[in-house]
Amino acid sequence: MTVGAGITVQEDGSLVALGATVLTEVRDNVLVTPAAGGGILDGAFLGFRSAPAGSRSVFPVGKLRDLRFMCTFRFKMWWMTQRMGSLGRDIPVETQFLIVEAADGARDEQSAVYTVFLPILEGSFRAVLQGNEDDELEICLESGDPAVESFEGTHLVYVSAGSDPFEVITNAVKAVERHLQTFSHREKKKMPDMLNWFGWCTWDAFYTDVTAEGVKEGLQSLEKGGAAPKFVIIDDGWQSVSMDPAGTACISDNAANFANRLYNIKENHKFQKNGRKGHREDDPANGLSHIVSEIKGKHELKYVYVWHAITGYWGGVRPGADGMEHYQSKMQYPVSSPGVQKHEPCLFLDSIAANGLGLVNPDKVFSFYNELHSYLAFAGIDGVKVDVQNILEVVGAGHGGRVLLARKYQQALEASIARNFRDNGIISCMSHNTDNLYSSKRSAVVRASDDFWPRDPASHTIHIASVAYNTVFVGEFMQPDWDMFHSVHPMAEYHAAARAVGGCAIYVSDKPGNHDFDLLRKLVLPDGSILRAKLPGRPTRDCLFSDPTRDGKSILKIWNLNAHSGVIGAFNCQGAGWCRAGKKNLIHDVQPGTITGALRGRDVSRLPEVAGDGWNGDVVIYSHVAAEVTVLPKDAVLPVTLRPREYEVFTVVPLKRLPTGASFAPVGLIGMFNSGGGVTGMSDGDDGGVEVKVRGAGTVGAYSSTRPKSVTVDSEVVDFSYDDGTGLVTFEVGVPERELYSWTVSVDY
Repeated sequence: MTVGAGITVQEDGSLVALGATVLTEVRDNVLVTPAAGGGILDGAFLGFRSAPAGSRSVFPVGKLRDLRFMCTFRFKMWWMTQRMGSLGRDIPVETQFLIVEAADGARDEQSAVYTVFLPILEGSFRAVLQGNEDDELEICLESGDPAVESFEGTHLVYVSAGSDPFEVITNAVKAVERHLQTFSHREKKKMPDMLNWFGWCTWDAFYTDVTAEGVKEGLQSLEKGGAAPKFVIIDDGWQSVSMDPAGTACISDNAANFANRLYNIKENHKFQKNGRKGHREDDPANGLSHIVSEIKGKHELKYVYVWHAITGYWGGVRPGADGMEHYQSKMQYPVSSPGVQKHEPCLFLDSIAANGLGLVNPDKVFSFYNELHSYLAFAGIDGVKVDVQNILEVVGAGHGGRVLLARKYQQALEASIARNFRDNGIISCMSHNTDNLYSSKRSAVVRASDDFWPRDPASHTIHIASVAYNTVFVGEFMQPDWDMFHSVHPMAEYHAAARAVGGCAIYVSDKPGNHDFDLLRKLVLPDGSILRAKLPGRPTRDCLFSDPTRDGKSILKIWNLNAHSGVIGAFNCQGAGWCRAGKKNLIHDVQPGTITGALRGRDVSRLPEVAGDGWNGDVVIYSHVAAEVTVLPKDAVLPVTLRPREYEVFTVVPLKRLPTGASFAPVGLIGMFNSGGGVTGMSDGDDGGVEVKVRGAGTVGAYSSTRPKSVTVDSEVVDFSYDDGTGLVTFEVGVPERELYSWTVSVDY
């Protein structure tokens, strides 16, 4: 028997986690090593006793059969999505996270043991998981450099188990953090303040045709309607780029030319004062600085971010470009992993295969980032969206392999961010490989799925589901970013509701003059702040192993936590998904059915943390769309029925018993998607009443089992309504004079 902290390979060849069999017919050369240090229990590393050298190797571990699993795998080079199954053969290549549900025979039959498999980095090598036709779980190990072949092979996958899936995942990632010491868990990172404010991104509004005038027009348009952004992302289109004279254009459907390369770190003529094509303005005061100063002053913007690729631009940095020779950029050509090649074809890879990528010398890349970022910081820029990060994995040859190249770039990038952007101003994008995730010590925000594709009807339900399931893994490393969306769109409310429960930044990419301000007011307060939930939004425990896009019966529920409540977004995502054969997102059911699910108070996994002492498990649920109040006793069920592409948002509030005998639950700002996000404090009031702090403006709702005698706001008595049938108390609070102000509400009995 091989034993490793609750993970054992028994004499019959079974891999057992806390008494539950997870794999059978485990290969004889599989090595189990207990995790050392940090007080970690129920965790071990999988590796192999002996393995031949090679830059890419595949090792079978054992068979997975008849156990539900959920995994996240790279369906594109840049992005992950989810897959559910019960057989090893269902596990795709490029799987970077796997959780298996198994029964523990030593306990009640209904109990479950959740076992997490995290393929990690070892030296110059990266491990991923995959299945074969014999239902064996396999470990694929590769360096990305034909010259890098030697590895130890003993610590390739971390395995951990427990009874709470979310705790197991968090503890597993923290154990790997201690082992590798190359990255930091999300909880240790500084979150940039832009997450707490409404924003606008220029991408869908203008694509690469964005101009300084266009930025001003977009901000003015939103401000005029009462939804003034407090941050803006100037996306691709501001940089000085061009094709090589002998280059082959590769223009995507969203207007970016992948063959273009960066030839100057400063802005192009569109962002220079009185700029004209072909003329270079050398005075920094007439560059980005002039437009940033103007929009911050006129529109009271707090933060301005700009876009750039991790390699400078899509085609990299032009070798030998005037003034950029010291970056020692050289042409490299991609060699992609066979695992990636089995998934979606990539137009960008085709472009750099033909045109090459101008890769800055890894020893000079800090100088490149620092000079770029210091120029941006001088111009008043507060942060950067750093895109195309996974491209480094295909150009690792000659640099010690993909892992070492990515780590060197990430270390340089984060050092430059720390030096130039004091609020940790970075959004990581197109970065869903473990080379990056396990090399990130400071970056705190990551795009959590493929793009919002406004013109692809197959993409919208998939987008919501993919972000939610990807967040189960990537949310341990950074705060997920759900991407921009459009406030005027057939699926606008659906996307808006998802972002309200996601714990993410909320920003749109509306064209100027094309806004739904009624929708935006459900997300944005008058001061431009948002009611952001505290955690990364994840599927509820009972949704982890169901496929809400394909099975025709499951609702996706996404949970999060506020200061004094929980929130659950429920979505009918059926009808579209990633097609293995077509290698793209497809609608597989043009008329998916109406489905019914169940909501419970315990669906908010960490609700006891905010419920206070003496809570008995009873909750009050407020449904945003239906505008209904329900008192739900502990373990009771609220049915939820959704038609195709419908949603509902539920505020879940622990029911508080007052000394007077009344029961009370503050719902919050009921006009907002995340009502409970507006409740910033709650304490006992005078004479058995209750005091609540509420941030924002509009209609405040609360549940009370009896009619209150009075309600005061900042010591002034206000009118209120009480519904005897539902117990809903409502009253109004005005627009506060101060930013982020919380009203003091007293409810007396």
